Amino acid sequence: MQVTGMLHGAKLLRFVGFDAAEVLGPDASEEQIKALIEKHGSVLVKPVFKGGIGKKGKAGLVRRASDLKTALREKERLYFAEHRVGNLTAKANGVTFEGTVPAEHEVYFSIADSTKFRAPAMTLTHHGGADIEDVDKTLVAQIPFDPLTGLKAFVVANALSELNAPKQIISPLVQQLPKLWELFHNFGMITLELNPIRMRPDSKGRLTPIACDFKCAFDRDDARRGRLDLPNYLFAADFSDFEQEINQLRTYQGQSDVFVVNPHGTILAPTFGGGANALVTEMLGDDAIISSDFGGNPPYEKMREVARICFKHWLKTANVLFIVGGKSNNTDIFETFRAMADALREHFSEHGPTPLYVVVGRGGPNVIRGMGAMRDTLELLGLPYRFFGFDSDLSEVIGYAQAADAWMKADGRQIVGKGMRR
Repeated sequence: MQVTGMLHGAKLLRFVGFDAAEVLGPDASEEQIKALIEKHGSVLVKPVFKGGIGKKGKAGLVRRASDLKTALREKERLYFAEHRVGNLTAKANGVTFEGTVPAEHEVYFSIADSTKFRAPAMTLTHHGGADIEDVDKTLVAQIPFDPLTGLKAFVVANALSELNAPKQIISPLVQQLPKLWELFHNFGMITLELNPIRMRPDSKGRLTPIACDFKCAFDRDDARRGRLDLPNYLFAADFSDFEQEINQLRTYQGQSDVFVVNPHGTILAPTFGGGANALVTEMLGDDAIISSDFGGNPPYEKMREVARICFKHWLKTANVLFIVGGKSNNTDIFETFRAMADALREHFSEHGPTPLYVVVGRGGPNVIRGMGAMRDTLELLGLPYRFFGFDSDLSEVIGYAQAADAWMKADGRQIVGKGMRR
């Protein structure tokens, strides 16, 4: 769940009193845009994308305008611009107009939960305004700190001194950057990035840090983000109908992370656990319909609804239903398997039978009872199946699911269809 750009970023920064560039949204009038240009000399016109996507500047999607005519022309060009980064494609729905901030120095700053240090870590350099990956590592400080005490001023001061940063920027940054820990910690964020922070001089030459771009990501299961009262559409980044339905099932118990990999795939793989999901998604490739993690001990009602939605959207075109996960510590396998079996039986009753090969690989509490419940339903429906226990090699289980898919693509669907109970 990401928020990018200054349209909402400036509002979030005001919670902790951190100065930001002046920004107008898509609904700004011509008079407001003209006034902003006259005040700052020029504006940056940027498209607004749902969710988070970067590299807009390199793609030519950020333009400077020094007059109203140019600003309106860029608004028309960028309002519905499309942008692709890797496998991610996003379409804009509006633009922002940001007053330019003249400055000699640009700073990069971020806070994130670091798996390397097992603690929150600050990343800081006085060579901002560029991708942090492109900056020489000797010019970047990455400093972990104690979350109980937070980001203290001396941590920032020591980092800037070690980087030999210009003396005139140290004091303002030491005073202002610790405020960002309050924003990060108090509202359920997992990353917070400002790049660039431009050091604007006042009439006396004293520098003030001004945030000119903003990016953050929230833990969607952390209730503290609700304090910000952000609109839900910010996090609905071009989701399919399937993904939106699944995301509405988020509760305090159980995960429902899902992403459509290939809508034309043939293996429907509801997966339990992040590690299993990573391996399953990588090995199945384009044969996978979805990438998912439904772990976290979901209750029966939630799991049945998740399965119902999966089956409604994908079962008709799937060859293999691949229910897979590692050995669970606390997920009740009986409850999850019973829920999925009930959803499958209800789907067949409502929509009619469809040829399907079921492969199950799982371990954990009540796994025998769970597999028994699943077996009873599959035999009732006349579907072929193969179960693997917790001691099976996950990669070999995935290979079996792929082999079953290949057989179904050959003549298996016809064979299964003839043997099904109607």
